[in-house]
Amino acid sequence: MERVSCVPLLRRLLLLAAAGLAGAEPQVPCYFVFGDSLVDNGNNNNIASMARANYPPYGVDFPGGATGRFSNGLTTADAISRLLGFDDYIPPYAGATSEQLLTGVNFASAAAGIRDETGQQLGERISFSAQLQNYQAAVRQLVSILGGEDAAANRLSQCIFTVGMGSNDYLNNYFMPAFYPTSRQYTPEQYADVLINQYAQQLRTLYNYGARKVAVLGVGQVGCSPNELAQNSRNGVTCIERINSAVRMFNRRVVGLVNQFNRLLPGALFTYINCYGIFESIMRTPVEHGLAVTNRGCCGVGRNNGQVTCLPYQTPCANRDEYLFWDAFHPTEAANIFVGRRAYSAALRSDVYPVDLSTLAQL
Repeated sequence: MERVSCVPLLRRLLLLAAAGLAGAEPQVPCYFVFGDSLVDNGNNNNIASMARANYPPYGVDFPGGATGRFSNGLTTADAISRLLGFDDYIPPYAGATSEQLLTGVNFASAAAGIRDETGQQLGERISFSAQLQNYQAAVRQLVSILGGEDAAANRLSQCIFTVGMGSNDYLNNYFMPAFYPTSRQYTPEQYADVLINQYAQQLRTLYNYGARKVAVLGVGQVGCSPNELAQNSRNGVTCIERINSAVRMFNRRVVGLVNQFNRLLPGALFTYINCYGIFESIMRTPVEHGLAVTNRGCCGVGRNNGQVTCLPYQTPCANRDEYLFWDAFHPTEAANIFVGRRAYSAALRSDVYPVDLSTLAQL
């Protein structure tokens, strides 16, 4: 009997839900996105970087084609924006209009990290610190548009902010000893401490500039990415535990940071999205999620080649809804929709801490 993937159905349901909300007010007045290539939707298109995705086959399933999204279609942020009731996808900060600032923009940049040097071997990128500088400039514009700091603060306090940083601080820093000294300077525990200390300062800056409803996305199972499997796995299937172990150390500290902020910062409503656990559960039961391939990218990454992104105009696999990964690092639209839905409405108690995005929007 032929197995039917549930992913096209999920996508249709997501789009139908959005269509049903068309004309209605979104659940929050604005949504701001910070992160790396997992949610970059075009901010890297016009900078001198090798971390760009503004060419086919990227965007093969996206209505606007190759926009700069590192996916065949939707990113997790796109899925979340639809679930929050926005008619349009949140635009990239690069080139955003003043009017678009009112409903939120995306500051994410491929190869970006918590540490400023992270990803530098790939060329220019907008680090998290630089994304925050762009956000501060946007807040100043909002103050001008809305007629004062109080009005801007009131609006921003109702908005959703998602922040997903840290993946590159491991893949394009700590576990790249040929380019970076950090693995010789710090043990994994020490590095997690160094990262979280800087992350805490950065997230506090976000809070100081009006953010109150903040969802911090944990780092996923980067030791299970096709690139790491191709290079370091003995059988091409078994995940790289030394990488995943280091990531878990960082994620535990992020949960502690969320607790600390909620306890100490007046009005703070921080929550943690357990991307690591969500991916783990998907990989544990891929067939139940309509997925047939979890260890290779749809663009095809072999054990003996160094390809990490889709080559321009490369023909991708036809059954991409059955793939967990689109290229060597980035999930398919199918996987992004799964993660977005579980971030918005937790399927397991472990998916979020303390609340999911649908609850955060109502607080």
